[in-house]
Amino acid sequence: MSERLVEVQHLQQYFPAGGWGKNKRYVQAVDDVNFFINRGETLGLVGESGCGKTTTGRTLLRLYEPTDGRIIYDGDVLFDKEKKIAVNMLPYRKKMQIVFQDPYASLDPRMTVGDIVGEPIDIHHLASGSKERYDRIIDLLRRVGLNSEHANRYPHEFSGGQRQRVGIARALAVDPEFIVCDEPISALDVSIQAQVINMFEDLQESMGLTYLFIAHDLSVVKHISNRIGVMYLGKLVELADSYELTMHSLHPYTKSLISAIPIADPVTARKSKRIVLEGDVPSPLNPPSGCRFRTRCPYADERCAMETPEFKEVEPGHYAACHHLDRCN
Repeated sequence: MSERLVEVQHLQQYFPAGGWGKNKRYVQAVDDVNFFINRGETLGLVGESGCGKTTTGRTLLRLYEPTDGRIIYDGDVLFDKEKKIAVNMLPYRKKMQIVFQDPYASLDPRMTVGDIVGEPIDIHHLASGSKERYDRIIDLLRRVGLNSEHANRYPHEFSGGQRQRVGIARALAVDPEFIVCDEPISALDVSIQAQVINMFEDLQESMGLTYLFIAHDLSVVKHISNRIGVMYLGKLVELADSYELTMHSLHPYTKSLISAIPIADPVTARKSKRIVLEGDVPSPLNPPSGCRFRTRCPYADERCAMETPEFKEVEPGHYAACHHLDRCN
């Protein structure tokens, strides 16, 4: 059995959205999410825009303070609402880092790349002098495919792909164990995406990193991930091994996502059936009762409206939340 590095239990993140007293409203961005990540593996997280993927990653790092639930890192409880535990995160920032989606918005335009990458080193006192600090910065830039000349430039002088490399170098500056990759390739050209994905894999192998890889593109997630979780409207609806999920998916929402993956072979593409979901994603301000996917599910019935399906292990290592898996498969 692999060692669990990260685990979340019944994670919940609600954002206030106006109103007072009993009429106070909340955006239910993440609701009762459970998963774990083993040391050295990559867990992919996919779903439509607004499903709560990014919020899950940021709440896991406590960039957002959780509304409820439990967060465990390497055996240490970082947050437990029930037991009123909320530890100081500064020591854990060295171990847990994030690469943001927008490489321009996440970099201070007034700082040089050398200072951006060097700031985490300064905060955590990881260099004993200016020479050691400079050497660490240059080594980090070289690890991500940049060179020493780039250290004195500003973010606006770089392309999108280069800026993302700077963001990755900054995340690596404290020698972390775990990195949340928040859609790190969605803003990049297709040709650059492959380079960045390969770099993530090389860094994982050389540094023993563990990833939570958040993305829209299921084909990319399938390539880089050991296991994949699928989210819909704040809920985790399926979680399984990468091959198992793509080849033997159980949940109707997962099946629709997989059917949308482009197929290069025209003969196979003509034989494949595209599953088109009807209707729009409901608002997280007022999600449907019971199963949140029921308003778009062809198999939904009265039970789906009345009862929230349990997220349970259907087969070894394969989890799903659906009342009617027998109908879907």
